[in-house]
Amino acid sequence: MASSSLQICSLLLALAGFTILLLTTMSNTWKVSDATEILVPAEWASEGLWMDCAITAFGSIQCQRFLYMLSSEIHVQACRALMIISILLGFIAAVVSLLGLKCTNVGLSDEDEKLKVAVTGGFLFILGGLCSMVAVSWYAAVITAEFFNPLYTGTKYELGDALYLGWAGSVLCLLGGIFLTCSCKGKKKQECSANKYRYSAGQAACQQQIYTENSEVVTSSKEYV
Repeated sequence: MASSSLQICSLLLALAGFTILLLTTMSNTWKVSDATEILVPAEWASEGLWMDCAITAFGSIQCQRFLYMLSSEIHVQACRALMIISILLGFIAAVVSLLGLKCTNVGLSDEDEKLKVAVTGGFLFILGGLCSMVAVSWYAAVITAEFFNPLYTGTKYELGDALYLGWAGSVLCLLGGIFLTCSCKGKKKQECSANKYRYSAGQAACQQQIYTENSEVVTSSKEYV
């Protein structure tokens, strides 16, 4: 029961991280500029992986998709690929983990096979969390380097809210995958302890039987004398 509850909690934790990463990928606030420093009405205020947003002369925000996706900077294209891989791994991990949960009866019935499937789902969640962590950290490192570079002449941006969401989602995916894997290992330890207990009980019964037989032999010997 404890192992099943831990599996469910781990899966919910990983699914929460997966949802946050999905929102992070679609967000347009990976980097933002200070509105007080904007001198031109068409100056970009924020930017994401797929589009950037600008403040108009009336104070409203308009977003526009990148005209040429392949013309973006190398780190942006790499972050797109890593985030897409993270989402795909998270989706596959969610399906696999659902099939491997102890409390589900879909697809598999053997407990050993379900155990292996659940462990596989946990590893996929960990890989997905690592991919998103690399993407978010890389993007943040580039923004920080440009911000503190005195020779950089372009618009200096700051870390956006999407980066913090990305870090939070990555941590949740990693924790969910680790806990899901540990819950399956805990089950193995419980089975090992149960086997040791049964072995000890059987050994004690055998020793008791030997002691009883020896006592009967001694008693019969005394009677014969």
